[in-house]
Amino acid sequence: MFGSQVRRSASHAPSFPLNVHLGSRIMLTSKNAFRAVSAIFVSLALAACSDADSAQERSTPPPPKVSVVQVDRERIPVLNELPGRIAPTRIAEVRPQVSGVILERVFTQGSLVEKGDVLYRIDPRPFEVQVQSAEATLQRAKAVQKQAQQDADRQRSLAERGVNSRQQLDSSLAALAQANAEVAIAEAGLASAQLNLQYSEVTAPISGKIGRANVTEGALVSSTMQQALTTIRQLDPVYADFTQSANELLALRRALEAGELSTVASGEARLRLLYDDGTPYPQHGRLLFEEATVDESTGQITLRGEFPNPDGNLLPGMYVRVQIEQGVQEKAIAVPQQAVQRNASGTAQVYVVNGENVVELRPVQVARAFEDRWVIGEGLEEGDRVIVEGFQKIAPGATVVPEPWSLASAKDDATDSHGKGDTALAKSSDRAAD
Repeated sequence: MFGSQVRRSASHAPSFPLNVHLGSRIMLTSKNAFRAVSAIFVSLALAACSDADSAQERSTPPPPKVSVVQVDRERIPVLNELPGRIAPTRIAEVRPQVSGVILERVFTQGSLVEKGDVLYRIDPRPFEVQVQSAEATLQRAKAVQKQAQQDADRQRSLAERGVNSRQQLDSSLAALAQANAEVAIAEAGLASAQLNLQYSEVTAPISGKIGRANVTEGALVSSTMQQALTTIRQLDPVYADFTQSANELLALRRALEAGELSTVASGEARLRLLYDDGTPYPQHGRLLFEEATVDESTGQITLRGEFPNPDGNLLPGMYVRVQIEQGVQEKAIAVPQQAVQRNASGTAQVYVVNGENVVELRPVQVARAFEDRWVIGEGLEEGDRVIVEGFQKIAPGATVVPEPWSLASAKDDATDSHGKGDTALAKSSDRAAD
């Protein structure tokens, strides 16, 4: 009985359902999976952060490269560019020295002539007749002279023997003197007639370039006419007359006296000439003089230079600009013109790289231009590094990588870029043609 109770109790003992055990297992499995997924997400997040940091590091650009020149003090001449005009060294208006009819014009208009070349021929016949008449007059005067000489000799011989009177001797000597004078007059008349015959050929008084003919064959000309037959200008060398302000000239002299400038070693100002379009003339000139007076209306002083003109490219009246070297500035500072920028108010300024390779914007005072550079009066010191190229990549306070700049490399870069552009254009043209 007792055993049956035990079995009954055992058979009535509480039992847990199967799904409870499965749920517990599932819960344990879910927790492990959650932990695994969480670990994966953490790893991915850490990897993403690392990749983001790396990407950020890669996206940060390095300091830009700029081209700089280091400022040094040097000896730079003081060049002033002044306006002027060309003038011939000699000019001759050809005029007739005798009256007559033009028979022939010998020269070619606009050509080069030499001194003594025949330009016009005037009818010589009237002057040939005058020469013949003067020769006859001279012959008659010489005949009278011979007779007077013989009479004087005879009277002198008789006077020595005491046969004639003193009055007869004096009269014969006076007649001889008069006959000698008549011969001299006749000789002068002949020389004048020959000279007029020579003047019937109008010759060039100087060598140079002859202009247009103002008279033609058949025209009657005279030595008193107002119009010249033609004009000759000597064009090698030529003069360049230019003007400079009296105030500028005085300031230059004060600077020389103060020692700020030194004179040119040769003692003469060297000149260069520029055409109206800015093209330089290949020949150098020299300063001849400067006027001692000032033009009252303009306040200018006129200076004159002389330039060789073997090719005849410089013509009278041509407008030119003359560069005159009037001194030398010791310890001057100059930078390439492209290095100087202008702000909205027109103030000149440059970008300078300091010792920490940081860009600084510095205002400067531009004194004058020298070739392709600006001479700086104030704002820069020796040893400063001035940026010449790369302005589009910088700003004040930016860190840069300075590289030395040279004019030759800049020209090479420009040539390369131009060549690449031409190549690309040629390729595009070929494709368009295809």
